[in-house]
Parts: sequence; structure tokens; C-alpha cells
Amino acid sequence: MKAIVQRVLKASVTVNNEVISSIGRGVCVLIGISVDDTLKQMEWMVRKILNLRIFPDDHEKQWDKSVVDKQYEVLLISQFTLCSVLKGNKPDYHLAMGAEKSEAFYNEFLSQMRAAYKPELVKDGKFGAYMQVHIQNDGPVTIQLDAPLQENQLRKNKSSSSSLSSIQKQSVEVENKRTNSTSNAD
Repeated sequence: MKAIVQRVLKASVTVNNEVISSIGRGVCVLIGISVDDTLKQMEWMVRKILNLRIFPDDHEKQWDKSVVDKQYEVLLISQFTLCSVLKGNKPDYHLAMGAEKSEAFYNEFLSQMRAAYKPELVKDGKFGAYMQVHIQNDGPVTIQLDAPLQENQLRKNKSSSSSLSSIQKQSVEVENKRTNSTSNAD
């Protein structure tokens, strides 16, 4: 699961020349769902997006507050193209989850985001539609998030370990340590 989080002054989504969703200050988040994504990764992504400290505090101290701290809005947009792999110069989308399954996954992601925050502050685009996304990036600040790979994904990729970057490997190790320490504390 991948996310591109953009700090915005405002953002909107248009479908067929009609604005279907818009926000003021907050984050515009493009979500890529891959074939192997899990609920655990979804939960991690919801937490990260809502707690990402990319806003200044009231005294202009940078990188101190999250969208939740500031009570700002969130605009979520499903974007399968984030899961592309280049084959020459042509993008290939075989790593993206299929439309029917990913729509259910995305709707669950949206539900979890609304449950974890204020539902009225979480907006979205239209799944599967051809959309125009208009943002006024603030900064600009754009952060890429990659959910840590799970054990089954690691085993699947073990034969081609070169496909995992060192950052992804570190991310998995940190998440596994955190998971183990949390379960040991119970």
C-alpha cells in the first residue's frame, strides 16, 4: 500500500465538470492499493496519515502538528497508477489490486479513516472515475508513504530480494520489532 500525502491550502475533485468533493486546509492523499495489501497495512497507513507531523504549531515551529492536531480536512483519492512498474517506457499495473476487490478495500480504508478521525472532515473522490484533482500545495510539502511489508509478502519476495529497497527492509524490521514488543507487553 502506497500513499502520496500532500499538505494543501485547498483541494478538490471534479468528475464530468462537476466538483464532487473539496476541502480547505489539510492533506490530499493519493492511495495505491496493491494485490497483496492487508488490513494490518491499512491500519498502519490510516495511523500514519492522521499522525504525520507536517504542519507548524501556533508559534510557526515547523513539523510539529498533524492534521488531527490542527483539526484540518483530509481528501482521499484512490489511484491504482501508484502501483505501476515500468516495462521499458510503458507502465504495467499487474501489482495493483483488481478493481472489484480494491473498491471494497478502499471503502474499508475510507471507513477506518472516518472512524479514527472526524467523519465530516474526511472526503473522497469517486472510485474508478476519470477525475481531475485540483490542489494548492502548501510549501510545497509532499510525503510518500509505503506500508511495511508483511511476513507473507517478505517470503514471496525472498527469492527476489533485490526488489526490496534497503529502506523497505528497515521498515519491515522496525515494524516487526514494534509488533513483537507490543504483543509481549500484553
